Amino acid sequence: MRADSGGTRKPRCFVSWIFRCRAAWSWRLACPSGMVLTRLTAAPERRLARRVCGVVLDHFDAQYSSELGDAWAAVRDVLTSPCCWQYAVLLNRFNYPFNLEEALRLRGYRTVFQGSLPHCPKSMKCYLSATAGRMPSERHQVGNLKKYYLLNAASLLPVLALELRDGEKVLDLCAAPGGKSIALLQCADPGYLHCNEYDHLRLKWLMQTLESFIPQPLVNGIKVSQSDGRDVGDAQPETFDKVLVDAPCSNDRSWLFSPDAQKAACRISQRRSLPVLQRGLLWSAIKALRPGGLLVYSTCTLSRAENQDVINDVLNTHSNVIAVDITEMARTCSQDFSFAPTGQECGLLVIPDKGRAWGPMYVAKLKKSWTA
Repeated sequence: MRADSGGTRKPRCFVSWIFRCRAAWSWRLACPSGMVLTRLTAAPERRLARRVCGVVLDHFDAQYSSELGDAWAAVRDVLTSPCCWQYAVLLNRFNYPFNLEEALRLRGYRTVFQGSLPHCPKSMKCYLSATAGRMPSERHQVGNLKKYYLLNAASLLPVLALELRDGEKVLDLCAAPGGKSIALLQCADPGYLHCNEYDHLRLKWLMQTLESFIPQPLVNGIKVSQSDGRDVGDAQPETFDKVLVDAPCSNDRSWLFSPDAQKAACRISQRRSLPVLQRGLLWSAIKALRPGGLLVYSTCTLSRAENQDVINDVLNTHSNVIAVDITEMARTCSQDFSFAPTGQECGLLVIPDKGRAWGPMYVAKLKKSWTA
């Protein structure tokens, strides 16, 4: 892996271990005899409790009750209740966990996207549970590839909307912590993958994620840079077939549980500047995209100013950018996700809902035309 910017033993296949879940169930792997389910006592409620930041919640109440209307009450209930959150399990095709896959099925997990989206490759396997809970993350260990990645299932929608094909040149403009880069590589074998991250600490996180999931020969072929994303388009004009802009945003889930109310208030006051940054990133991404190429923009906020307004501004100011209709994606995924109206055929907004605690996730798809 090229960077342009300048103790716990992992369990082996024949060793038993316990997945200490926060829900009422845990897993025990007893290879080679197979996976065994063990029911344990539920975790103490205090371990599930997290303090909601009142400053942020008041701000969200004022904004989202207006933008989402009656739907905000249900969304609010899920966002403020981490014990209700669901986590999906993305299997790593480079170190495929066949035993774990079988155990997930026995536990009632099922695959998502397979068969529902025409451009979902068979190589990408993601499992969902209908109930709240989270498997523990695997620890990073040099030289050993992890078998699975835990994520919000809605975060795979931008990856699938990009429709990556083998051999294509792809740019992940705001790549840390690396989950979407990992997902892209589950879908196809790009000819060239450029992962960019401006923040120094997040860059380290990105590089560790890539090393944890991708074989070294492939990692060495991935370019990792620490550039301001707004400058990449000028540095590499019309270079990429596909560009993903998973933009810095308000991150509603995280902000709601800010431990420092004073810092949270400062964040809120600075929130209005985020659309300026997001538009700058999109303008750069459009420059980096070749004519005929596809661009996907995503955030993990419900904010109209950071979602629909940003995309509308780009469409109104760039005659060489075309909106791509993705309403069919919402229709085919409606069994697993709840969507709020966006007023855009090119944009989808996943909202957390009871029993479908995925999101928030906004996804918009654009295409660069051959003529300006």
